[in-house]
This record gives sequence, C-alpha cells and structure tokens, in this order.
Amino acid sequence: MPAAASAADQDASRSRALMALLLLWLAGNALRLTILAVPPVIPLIHDQLRMSATQIGILTGLPSMLFAAAAVPGSLIVARLGVRWALVTGLVVTAAGGALRGLFPDIGWLYAMTIAGAAGVAIMQVTMPSAVRAWVPQRIAFATAVYTNGLLIGETLPVALTLPFVLPWVGSWQWGFVVWSAPVLAIALVIGALAPRGAASTAPVGRRWWPDWRNHLVWRLGIMLGTMNAVYFANNAFIPDYLRSQGMGDWISAALTGLNAGQLPASALLLAFASRLQLKAWPIVSVGVLCVIATAGIVFGNGPVVVAAASLEGFAASAILILILALPPLLSPPDDVHRVTAAMFTISYSCAVIIPIISGALWDLTGVPAFAFAPIAVAGFLLVLLAPAITHVRRPEI
Repeated sequence: MPAAASAADQDASRSRALMALLLLWLAGNALRLTILAVPPVIPLIHDQLRMSATQIGILTGLPSMLFAAAAVPGSLIVARLGVRWALVTGLVVTAAGGALRGLFPDIGWLYAMTIAGAAGVAIMQVTMPSAVRAWVPQRIAFATAVYTNGLLIGETLPVALTLPFVLPWVGSWQWGFVVWSAPVLAIALVIGALAPRGAASTAPVGRRWWPDWRNHLVWRLGIMLGTMNAVYFANNAFIPDYLRSQGMGDWISAALTGLNAGQLPASALLLAFASRLQLKAWPIVSVGVLCVIATAGIVFGNGPVVVAAASLEGFAASAILILILALPPLLSPPDDVHRVTAAMFTISYSCAVIIPIISGALWDLTGVPAFAFAPIAVAGFLLVLLAPAITHVRRPEI
C-alpha cells in the first residue's frame, strides 16, 4: 500500500506539473498576441488615420513605455493579490485594451487603448517569473523556456495570419484586433479556473514590492535586454512602411513572419544549451554582431534578403530574451522574484521606448526611409560593448 500510494502521489505530482507548464505556455502566448496584431496592419492604420512616421513610432513605442512604467506597479499587484490573481488581472486588462483599440477612428483613442492593453501585459510580465517559481519550483529553467516558447508563438501567429487569413475573414483592422484579443480572455478564464491553488500561487508573495535599485546585476541585464527590445519593436514598426516605400510591399507579411518565426530556432537551441551559455560574454557579443549584420541586410537587400535578415534579427532578439528571463527566478528568493523582475523590465523597456520614436523622427526629418534603421544598428553595437561586463558580475544577494 505505501508503494502504491507513493506511485499515485508521483502521478498526481506529474499531472500538476504538466498542467502548470501548459498554463505557463498559454500565458506566454497571451503576452504578445495583442501587441503583435499591430505591425501587419500599420499601413492600413497609417492611411486611415493619416498618421506620420513619428506618430507610428509613438504607437509602436507605447507598449515598451508601459512595460517600463507599469512594471513596478505590477510588482505591487503580485505582492498584494498573489500570482494567480495578478496573472488573471493582467490577462483581462490586456484583452479589454486590445479589443477596444479600434472602437473609434481616432489617434488619441488608439493610443489610450494601446496604453491600457500594454499595462495588462506589463503586469503579466512581472508575474510570470513568480508563477514559474510558485508552480514549477523544481524545473525553473525548463519552465522559463516553456513560457518563453509560448511568447514566441504568440508573436508569430498574428504577423503570419493577420493579412492572409484574419483580415479577409473579418474585413477590417479594427475587428482584427478583437479576434486576437479573444484568446487572451479565454486564457484568463482557464488560468482562473485551473491554476494551482497552493499558498505560493494564491497568497500574497510578501510585503516588499519596491525594487532594489542598488542591484548592479539587474541594471546591466536590463540595459542589455533593452537593446534587443529596441531592435525587435523598432523593426516591427518600420519594416512594413520601409518595404512599401521601396516598392517591396508584397514582402511585408513574409518579413514580419521571418522576424517573429526566426525566434523559434533560438528557443529550441537555448532549451538545450542555456546552462552552458549563461553568464558568458561570447554568445551576447555574437548576438550584437548578428543584429548589425541583419540591419544592413534589411536596408540594402532585396525582398528575399530582407526576409532572411529579419529572421536573423528575430533569432538574435530571442536568444537574449531567453538567456536573461531565467535569471530572476534562479537568482532570487521566492518573495523577491517580482521585485527583481520589475526592476529589470523597467530598465530594459525604458531603453527600448525611445528607439522607435527616434527612428520615426529620423525618417521624417531626413525624408530617407533607411535612416529609421540607424538607431537599430547602434543598439547592436551597444550590446557588443556591454556584453563583456557580464562575466564579471557577481551573484547578487537579494
């Protein structure tokens, strides 16, 4: 009987772990579904609302700004509500903001709902590492890779399916936003019903929520993550209009799909080799070099070269994302994960928010579309310069 009971306990434990991993993967999808529904329809929004390149840059930069500004309040929500309800809150806010963006044909309304939806994503981003620690404490690195894989799938689906399938089905970019928000609400309901009910998931994780800004590690990691956030979001913003300006509008969907699908091979590689690459400088230097080369390919290449270069940009962005996201739950006590994560996201997205705006301003001021990609190349060089410092970082006492 004891042996049978032990086997039953092990089966139940495995079932709980599998369910937790599934929920993490679904939540990872929801982190990007509504955000990446925008780039494929930027030319349509541009024309209908008569937006300038600078205004498009602002639209694309708003999520990054909210990811930075709402990260610390997100830490407070996790501290007060616990992991499960903080995650559900973020999902519901994201779905509502995403669906309502096209309700009125007004730039101000579009900006406001983009801000609301991005605030929900910011809450989720801060909550996810805490969910990993609470739900799958024995397999933190693997669980991080699982939800990051979900995030990458959530980035790929909207850019791959919106133009060829969703828009012909629903007839407008406004209803397209509703389509991509509906799964986010469904995921909120699933997590609310099925998430682990243990104290680590449902109870407040601690009274402390304000980040420790004296932690040098999160500053260094935040800045490096910020360079690749800038590369990723700026490319999503300007590849569509850039290709159209160069007479290559037929390649927009393929290039955006490459930018996002190119992240999936990095997810597979990092799942296998992350432990060997963590806290080493050469992988990060390599990623920075890849970013510079890929940016040149986008600016100077023809259609197929642009698609290949965009895929390379996606690979680079994904590699940095996966290497860094595993650190807060690995290096922090359970009741500090949300604080460390909030600090890292605040720093990284503060770095990222300005790049699309600068890119758009350079395009407007010079009248030369290629200048929109100059700040993206600079971000790659900055990553190369910062990477060697990672080998000298000591494990923080948080």
